[in-house]
Amino acid sequence: EYMGLFLYNKMGIDICHRFDRKVHRTAPKSDDIYLRLLVKLYRFLARRTNAKFNKVILRRLFMSKTNRPPLSLSRLTRMMKKAGREDKTAVVVGTVTDDIRLLKVPKLKLCALRVTEGARGRILKAGGEIITFDQLALRSPKGQNTVLIQGQRKARKAFRHFGPAPGVHHSTTAP
Repeated sequence: EYMGLFLYNKMGIDICHRFDRKVHRTAPKSDDIYLRLLVKLYRFLARRTNAKFNKVILRRLFMSKTNRPPLSLSRLTRMMKKAGREDKTAVVVGTVTDDIRLLKVPKLKLCALRVTEGARGRILKAGGEIITFDQLALRSPKGQNTVLIQGQRKARKAFRHFGPAPGVHHSTTAP
């Protein structure tokens, strides 16, 4: 009797909602109070300004360390040498590291979460300036005259082992 009702029910079939969970961060995992303050600031700016720049910064502040890869000083200078990027501020939501292969550091304006001691010394010695994200929010609340740059995510050693199995035809994957 019950099975008969179930089989001949004319109502629509419900979609399985078991795997509907969408995973994206709404807050950083870190308990760093200074990062939390930056999140408060950029959450406000993302809500109150119409600039996509602030939304991108906020999303990147939430990211894990592997998704905020370090950026070398040489790559940063190469990115800032491109046409139309003179006198603009480079914005890096992550760490800027020193690169001894780079012999001459040009004058740079940089805003980053962290700058290593060596990189900081070389940028300042070249007459550049390094600012924090709260200073950037005061200078360009909508991201005017800035260039958003990030390090390569796939530069991590772990990525050498991802891909088709090592030994398979045309595979360059490390074992």
